[in-house]
Amino acid sequence: MGSYLPNSPDERRKMLETLGISSEDALFAHIPAAVKVDALNLPKGLSELAVRRHMEALAGKNQVFRSIFRGAGAYWHYIPAIVKSVAAKEEFLTAYTPYQAEISQGILQSIFEYQTMICELTGMDVSNASVYDGASAAAEATAMCRERKRQKILISGAVDPQTAETVHTYSFGSGAPVETVPLRDGRTDPDALCAALTPEVSCVLLQQPNFFGLLEDVPALAQAVHAAGAKLIVSVNPISLGLLATPAEQGADIAVGDGQPLGLPLAFGGPYLGFIACTKALMRRMPGRIVGETTDADGKRAFVLTLQAREQHIRREKASSNLCSNQALCALTAAAYLAAMGPGGLHEIAGQCAAKAQYAAARLCEIDGVSLAYQPPFFHEFVTRLPATPNAVLAALEDENILGGLPVEGGILWCVTEMCTKEQIDEMVRIVREVCVV
Repeated sequence: MGSYLPNSPDERRKMLETLGISSEDALFAHIPAAVKVDALNLPKGLSELAVRRHMEALAGKNQVFRSIFRGAGAYWHYIPAIVKSVAAKEEFLTAYTPYQAEISQGILQSIFEYQTMICELTGMDVSNASVYDGASAAAEATAMCRERKRQKILISGAVDPQTAETVHTYSFGSGAPVETVPLRDGRTDPDALCAALTPEVSCVLLQQPNFFGLLEDVPALAQAVHAAGAKLIVSVNPISLGLLATPAEQGADIAVGDGQPLGLPLAFGGPYLGFIACTKALMRRMPGRIVGETTDADGKRAFVLTLQAREQHIRREKASSNLCSNQALCALTAAAYLAAMGPGGLHEIAGQCAAKAQYAAARLCEIDGVSLAYQPPFFHEFVTRLPATPNAVLAALEDENILGGLPVEGGILWCVTEMCTKEQIDEMVRIVREVCVV
């Protein structure tokens, strides 16, 4: 905030007089004292070599697992070398927001190609230039659906809890009520959903595959949602679309999700990428930017910012969102990944994920007392009940430098991707058996 204050004391005094505020402290009086810092006690500067050694020592404290069996929103996938090579090019790595589109053709084309691929992946008519992550994409999508007489948002209880929490946070400011639809055997309860679909409901948010890895009957749920006059938002894992029907084919009005599986490393939590794609009917409500293709005065191919619904470009009261940036470099990375993989490669990866998950689930269920918490079908995540405590199982795996699944109510949520070899799966099963079988 300090960088926005005038530099000279006279200018600051005039600003405070204009605002009718007695001091700079009064200007920030709304900020709790507990989070204010009076002074920064910074150490003396270090040499480049000393800084490097310090950073390497800090990095050495990180634990990098040799095998990962945890997903729950962030997934371990192979990233071809060409993806990093393209994304690391200086002209992309240092590029900024294309405020002057006529001199930003390279960046605009990269965004246009990304949008095209997201539309092909989801089956939707239009995609924006990306958002921060999958959770914020879902929250932005719910805002797209609100109407004067339809404000209520329904969220399946099988949606990622972090996504649901983000929707609640976004909805708080607008006063939009949010309700959770209960589950039946790990999936959205269709009867409960139908009962909740009152005339005040604007949209329903589902996840496919859901948080427990299970496949929902989205077409049947979509029919009920549309019959009630509401919109359907489906949060998808993009890798699963190498095997599953697209959100558009399943009846979604808006498809959202996290693009992290598309060439972005786990990276201790980010940065990641959120995508939003929708039908043409909802295009004008799309937050952020949409890049379009046209021709210039000489008839040559050119790119423009076709739609800019962000508050910095239009009157604030007309803006559909206060989204003030995008993840263009992450979007470029996702586009490079999809181009490198192609439809065949994506299908192969999705197939390996599903097949290896089936193998891992079958091997785990061979252990006495271990069973699936929910019945298939699932994609590459599944929940098992265990005779031992989840913490004991995960601690034993961690001792062998293996990251186990996520503890959830009823057991452990496991994830298996193409990166997990048969030998790694068998080793994980052996360790779980040693803990569970006394």
